[in-house]
Amino acid sequence: MIAPSAYLLLSAILFGIGVVGVVARKNVLIILMSVELMLNGVNVAFVAAGSYLGDAAGGVFAFMVMTVAAAEAAVGLALLIALYRLKETVDITELKVLKW
Repeated sequence: MIAPSAYLLLSAILFGIGVVGVVARKNVLIILMSVELMLNGVNVAFVAAGSYLGDAAGGVFAFMVMTVAAAEAAVGLALLIALYRLKETVDITELKVLKW
């Protein structure tokens, strides 16, 4: 059996890669994918904690996070399509639509 610390390390690595993607990239689609990667890292941590404690709550929380992630992806992609139709770019630095 794999130790829970290995799963938590995997979770931290996934979350860290997601943070780097959000901070370093300027493409809105890549940023959305990085946020999804961060949420998957959190899911791994929830499931690992639930498995370690012998409780199903970790899986339930992971399922709730997946539900929120699906809604976030749908709204984010809809906004991305609308912004691309308006400005014809997906570069975050050129999208100043929400500025006065």
